[in-house]
Amino acid sequence: MSCDPATEGQPPQGGRPIRIDEMLAALAMALICVISLANVVVRYLTDVSFAFTEEFSVFLLVFMTLTGSAVAFATDGHIRIVFFRDLLPRRLRRLADAAALLLAGLLFAMVLYYGALFAWDEWEYEETSPGLGLPNWIYTVWLPVLSGWILARIGGRLFRLFRHGGDA
Repeated sequence: MSCDPATEGQPPQGGRPIRIDEMLAALAMALICVISLANVVVRYLTDVSFAFTEEFSVFLLVFMTLTGSAVAFATDGHIRIVFFRDLLPRRLRRLADAAALLLAGLLFAMVLYYGALFAWDEWEYEETSPGLGLPNWIYTVWLPVLSGWILARIGGRLFRLFRHGGDA
């Protein structure tokens, strides 16, 4: 991560901006806002609540969080404490960054594996959501899919870290 606040969270020079991830996260956030606003307006005008919209809102919130995580890893904008890392020589700093990325990769590999098992169980046992009666796997299948996407972004970040030889 750069010490310059102006370049923090930006894609590396020569790299492609991560537009699709950002657009998907923004779309999810916009849909959450529209659904919530519609629910409030309808409740205010008619005293009827669309409680089933919570299913969509929770799904979109998880979707937005995971796509935002992919953006953060791709642009090196994720939250971390660098006080001690910045005291290290450049070579050890790169090693510490690589270790952190590998641990994050391990975490998301486990989320991918167990998320896939969870989605498979939901599909196999034909579980349905309580509000709308939709198959639950429609919501849970995105957990391993987006975890795989995050793993790809972590892999790209590791590649750039070693290709540029440091704070890429």
